[in-house]
Amino acid sequence: MSTVLVTGAAGLVGSEAVRRFHSLGWNVVGVDNDMRGRLFGSQASTAWMAERLQQTLEDYRHESIDIRDGERMFALVRSISPDLALVIHAAAQPSHDWAARDPLADFAVNAQATLMLLEAVRRHAPEAVFIFTSTNKVYGDAPNRLPLVELETRYELPEEHDWWQGIPESLSIDQSLHSLFGVSKASADLLVQEYGRYFGLRTITLRGGCLTGPGHAGTELHGFLAYLMKCTVTGNPYRVLGYKGKQVRDNIHSSDLVSAFECVARSPRTAAVYNIGGGRDVNCSVLEAISICEEIAHRELVWEYVDENRIGDHLWWISDISAFRTDYPDWSPRYDLRGILEEIHEQSAERWRVDRAGTRLPRSRSA
Repeated sequence: MSTVLVTGAAGLVGSEAVRRFHSLGWNVVGVDNDMRGRLFGSQASTAWMAERLQQTLEDYRHESIDIRDGERMFALVRSISPDLALVIHAAAQPSHDWAARDPLADFAVNAQATLMLLEAVRRHAPEAVFIFTSTNKVYGDAPNRLPLVELETRYELPEEHDWWQGIPESLSIDQSLHSLFGVSKASADLLVQEYGRYFGLRTITLRGGCLTGPGHAGTELHGFLAYLMKCTVTGNPYRVLGYKGKQVRDNIHSSDLVSAFECVARSPRTAAVYNIGGGRDVNCSVLEAISICEEIAHRELVWEYVDENRIGDHLWWISDISAFRTDYPDWSPRYDLRGILEEIHEQSAERWRVDRAGTRLPRSRSA
């Protein structure tokens, strides 16, 4: 039986991948040491998900390893190498703001750990497929140079523009302001490509927009839609950072992303790079997302506007997913934006209504 190694196994994408490939009959080995809890606080901890996976999935093997620990990661890959057919590298430090606070740690997690994992696979399982969850932040703020038009609730490209359907992989990653997070992810992104081109590993890089779903432990520094819905439900104040709240985000449900992983596993390529997301059909501005959250939760969000955007943030990002759909015509996102937010609310609202002391928070107003 084939084995898949999933890093970041208790996170949003990793846990979705663990469950999916386990259901398909793969042996699944997950790596996660709850670094999110240490980075962003107890509210962002993924320990509960790691425990749930171990309790509910038969024969699932979980390893609490810091992915920066090269000796342990090499030993793990070597031990499972006879059956290792797929690596899903979803572990990362995901926050712009946190990266600026500790650039050395950010680069070690995102870039150096990726290099060590690639080298471990090259030495011990060179036939394995290597999927890397990259980010659209590798393009820096280059999308902000597009001829955007300001509308009532969003920035938008004119419909006659060649990139109205989304931004393609041909956009340069050079000569732009990335944020330190964008740089560490771009470094890892290039390493994954190079191990494909130079060493012939079967590597695939997927540059996502906003990855989302009910498994997301949303925090202010990471997890846009989950955190927005969480604030709407609990009454916690939300800060809109710059761009009048009209910045546009491309969103993809973790289930749809993992479906893309399945397609890649069945038909791998070498050094392939794709923009991945909901595309033209699943995107929203911050203002539009606030409105939908309020409709679903039947509560008004308490929010304030801060006239200072995050460094390197995009005014407008919609992924052109045509390249991936051309190579993998069986794949298409199933979730629309409202469906994503409804599922987040349905599966998480009740848990959010219990604060740390166990006090029940007020329920929503009647519909």
